[in-house]
Amino acid sequence: MNPEPNAFDALVPRHMAVKAEESGVAKAEMAWDRMLVLAMLAGAFIAFGALFSTVVSTTGVGVTPTGPIRLAAGVAFSLGLVLVVVGGAELFTGNNLIVMAWASRRVSTRSLIRNWVIVYVGNFVGAIVIAYLTYRSGHFDTADGALRVRALGIATAKTELSFTDALLRGVLANVLVCLAVWMCASARSVVDKVVIVILPISAFVVAGFEHSVANMYFIPVGLFLDDGTTGSGPLTWSRFLTHNLAPVTLGNIIGGALLVGLVYWFVYLRHDAEQATTPTSASGSAPIPQADTHE
Repeated sequence: MNPEPNAFDALVPRHMAVKAEESGVAKAEMAWDRMLVLAMLAGAFIAFGALFSTVVSTTGVGVTPTGPIRLAAGVAFSLGLVLVVVGGAELFTGNNLIVMAWASRRVSTRSLIRNWVIVYVGNFVGAIVIAYLTYRSGHFDTADGALRVRALGIATAKTELSFTDALLRGVLANVLVCLAVWMCASARSVVDKVVIVILPISAFVVAGFEHSVANMYFIPVGLFLDDGTTGSGPLTWSRFLTHNLAPVTLGNIIGGALLVGLVYWFVYLRHDAEQATTPTSASGSAPIPQADTHE
């Protein structure tokens, strides 16, 4: 049952699930070059949110950001996802919800993995380009060095997490990110989407959870800034990839695909998928199977 296109009220969860499934099919079938460009835009958008958040949370050297400052940083970071959902871009963490269409057998495993790989690579390119351009712009030389110290502190803290901590923080972060994306499916206007995004994204930032695409900006910026004399600790490219990006990415997939996408599919779409694959009985009471879209 499709929602009425001209209705004013926000969509109810049942209709949100149908909309999310249709979106997943469209994302999986997108041409690779268009997907890659949109993914690079998303990486850049999240990087801008991360940059905004870093500036907002910068205090005096040696001063730890307090609760209100962390909240302000979380609201600032929301800029990234607002740009993604309103401006239109492909974000790996949000695209974990494509599993809803995959579970209904409307997207093949090959198409799902293709989307995730291309989008992940594009996100990385977009985020790291903004990180490098920001570094080269002299932006971190402002605020009497406090901004530079803050950026290095964020990057170092992320690479010092244990594998388990990074994994679990990745799970929790993408539960909130995918809930934000999921709730955007109920929106009827741009204002709806902006308001929906702010609280879940602010919550994960304030709580200190880990987002793989955000870390594609946060940690490379620290690596670009680290000249070996700042006492920033074990900040290396290999440590970035193995101690943070790998476990956080795995955690993001678990949180977004399993704990949000598949849970909502089970609640709202499983029955439809089962009906679509049930053979027609002699009496014709069972539905006719839908065409198999697997490659």
